[in-house]
Amino acid sequence: MNRIARNWRVLLGGVAAGSAAVFGFAGASASAEPVLPLPPAPAPATVTQTVTVTPGATPLGATPAPAASPAAPEPAQASAAPAAPPLPPATSGTMAEFFKEKGVAMEPQQAAGFTALNIVLPVPTGWSVVPDPNVPDAFGVIADRQGGDGLYTSNAQLLVYKLVGDFDPREAISHGYVDSQKLFAWQSTSASMADFGGFPSAKIDGTYRENDMTLNTSRRYVIAQSGSDRYLLSLSVTTAANQAVATANATDGIVNGFRVSAPTATAATTPPVQ
Repeated sequence: MNRIARNWRVLLGGVAAGSAAVFGFAGASASAEPVLPLPPAPAPATVTQTVTVTPGATPLGATPAPAASPAAPEPAQASAAPAAPPLPPATSGTMAEFFKEKGVAMEPQQAAGFTALNIVLPVPTGWSVVPDPNVPDAFGVIADRQGGDGLYTSNAQLLVYKLVGDFDPREAISHGYVDSQKLFAWQSTSASMADFGGFPSAKIDGTYRENDMTLNTSRRYVIAQSGSDRYLLSLSVTTAANQAVATANATDGIVNGFRVSAPTATAATTPPVQ
């Protein structure tokens, strides 16, 4: 959310000594009070399902091979084609409406057993995974179990859909603002169509009204590819305006710590974190 809480004092820094979980189409907004389990014991460490590997790094203790003698320079190879620029934002048609018009099926995915993508969703201290009946297709929902004013619980929703059918990802992602713009009394504070992790993406931040409350939200759509399959991911992080400053570190940490990447052969051979 790019430090929005510091800029407009009503929105969402690093995750304060918390844990990270791996859990992604911002559809229905979360209920004012999700069904919450008992608060778990604080997790002292960070845990993820993925390990970052530096490509081409020399193994510890290995001696680098001596440099080869200079040879005649080879002709310069053509550089890779630059990524296609994003299309202008669409002014009508939500992403769901776009896919329906194109005949593309949206198959909701569940976190359990999902291996097509590496997804990291930080879980700040005091937040926990919660079941929310208002988000039936949720890949994961987390909520603030310690803060809040009793009227609205700050939360993050992640949904993941497998997209089955032919479409242009750049054209599809251009519809990423429309869902938010249809919210009651919507006011944008920032928006970007910049790629996210090399994938087409749309991110929009702003405020809207719900149940006589002003809510702040940051929403990001990503169309990620894994092999020949494509997936739509959506992360929405929402808090009440009067709680935005108090929850800024946590919500900023979720927004800025969210990661999506395609699995690699190297990662597949790396032992899991203990």
